[in-house]
Amino acid sequence: MAARSKTADERTNGASEEERRLREFALKAEQAVRERAGEFRDRAQHYYDEASDQLETAQRYVTERVQEKPLASTLTALGIGVVIGMLLAGGRR
Repeated sequence: MAARSKTADERTNGASEEERRLREFALKAEQAVRERAGEFRDRAQHYYDEASDQLETAQRYVTERVQEKPLASTLTALGIGVVIGMLLAGGRR
């Protein structure tokens, strides 16, 4: 019976060791995922800021052009709207 309990103890110790290694691996994996998520978040924020700046610049440009030539801007917008309307209605004919 002593041999039997020794084998059971060895299995228990082996399982505990395996559990410890798995926990360490899980912690390292979690840390790696958190680091990557942080890098991704920083990169995404950079892209968002850059796109926001470009959109603001484009908006200022369009506003200035419309203020400089309101009639031409209105006719251009009307023409674009007519073309889009024709393209969308073209599939219904």
